[in-house]
Amino acid sequence: MQILGPESYQPYEERMQKTIQSLHENLNAIRAGRANPHVLDRITIEYYGVKTPLSQVANIQVPESRMINITPWDPTTLKLIERAIQASELGINPNNDGKMIRLMFPALTEDRRRDLVKQVARYGEEAKVAIRNIRRDGIDKFRGLLKNKELTEDSMAEFETEIQTLTDFHIAEIERVIAEKDKDLMEI
Repeated sequence: MQILGPESYQPYEERMQKTIQSLHENLNAIRAGRANPHVLDRITIEYYGVKTPLSQVANIQVPESRMINITPWDPTTLKLIERAIQASELGINPNNDGKMIRLMFPALTEDRRRDLVKQVARYGEEAKVAIRNIRRDGIDKFRGLLKNKELTEDSMAEFETEIQTLTDFHIAEIERVIAEKDKDLMEI
């Protein structure tokens, strides 16, 4: 018979933490009217035959609340960066002055804010589903151990209680993060 310890829950908790981290990365890519350099995190350019993130080929600065300046370390990449930004889902036209690229973030309209709130809710729901799937995977694994008589009924009940507590904690964290992002988006 197997006795449960904290290490029994650890892999599931780590997976749940990675889900929360992924949610944060998705939300950082949504622009909230203010300039946020994280909106550029997913943009890459073909640099010497390798897909390279923008942050590795240029200096990214936020001099004003609605502007991002991108200064490439290699001036020959300026056009590549400009094309990558235009091809992205950012929805902003880059201004290229020959030395740097400026991104001006317009104020968000009410309709655009509502669309972004819906997108945030979608990301939140996907994260909740992922957390629940992790819980299900854990319970299925331990039910298999119970079926093979490698685990007692009491240990199984303890695991189910503990994994549900972890699930509830992480879902509450997702709801807190989503509410914070919604508030940020709806600020004028």
